[in-house]
Amino acid sequence: MNQYSTRVAVIGTGYWGKNLVRNFNDIGCLTAICDANEASLKSHSENYPEVQCFTDVKELAASDSVDAVIIATPAVTHAELAKLFLLSGKHVFVEKPLCLDPVEGEELKDLAQASGKTLMVGHLLLYHPAFEALKAVVESGRLGKLRYIYSNRASLGKIRTEENALWSFAPHDVSMILALSGRMPKKVAANGAHYITDGVADITLSHLTFSENLQAHIFVSWLHPFKDHRLVVIGSEGMIVFNDVAQGPEKLLFYPHTTELDGQFPVVSKADAEPIHYTLDEPLEQECRHFLDCINNCSEPQSSADEGIAVLKVLRACEEAIISNSPVSLDS
Repeated sequence: MNQYSTRVAVIGTGYWGKNLVRNFNDIGCLTAICDANEASLKSHSENYPEVQCFTDVKELAASDSVDAVIIATPAVTHAELAKLFLLSGKHVFVEKPLCLDPVEGEELKDLAQASGKTLMVGHLLLYHPAFEALKAVVESGRLGKLRYIYSNRASLGKIRTEENALWSFAPHDVSMILALSGRMPKKVAANGAHYITDGVADITLSHLTFSENLQAHIFVSWLHPFKDHRLVVIGSEGMIVFNDVAQGPEKLLFYPHTTELDGQFPVVSKADAEPIHYTLDEPLEQECRHFLDCINNCSEPQSSADEGIAVLKVLRACEEAIISNSPVSLDS
């Protein structure tokens, strides 16, 4: 029996939207789908014959048969669509990024608060059981003091023309790094290069400085010969590797390596890697259920508007650093 009464519509049923359609249908909350692409809409209507189909977002916004919407359209449309549906009294889940401008993000946050509606951002990896287990280890103190975090998110495609690799890939990595550090970086430096579409960076490397003792970097590329989704967290008492491409126990490993000074000489102590247990729940299902739970309980999502705005500020600073070719400071 479905434990949720929330009636959900998914807007955008393409590359990623189809996965959201599947999950909310499996949970038992899918009421409607909306897409300007009639061929895609027809295909989904055949798979989900009991679901209402819309081609016009304004018609969907006016519908009283929907309580919440899932926005899985290009990032440039997020702010306008989220505003439309918050003003129409709907709960809103927006795929990453929340929007493209922190000022717009603040406006959406204010609208959600004024209307008493849930606004959540699709930072999927915060709901990955392996990342949740990694974060628990960090918070337990087993890793000691955090020293360095780095993230690689690279593959061959999907190459976009409406947004660069930084905005397409790095929101996931920024959200995880901010969740682990518990604070904003003080400054960022970044560079990038475009090879396919003029002005659209295919690769970017961003360096985040939190303090003298905590640094992080993020490398993203859609021109990579193989898939590499890896988060490495280095502490004073050990290191953790979350390799999302690996399977089974190899996905999340704790390395109890340490370094210390023996007189004036650094000494490295190595030890065998230890698998860290995590559940095998599907991250996207966990994320979808979290959104519905937040609606039911009137609680703040883990990937809230505030969290989404923080990620936007870091991305914006990285973009400015790429354009200016100089570091950019962030307000604390």
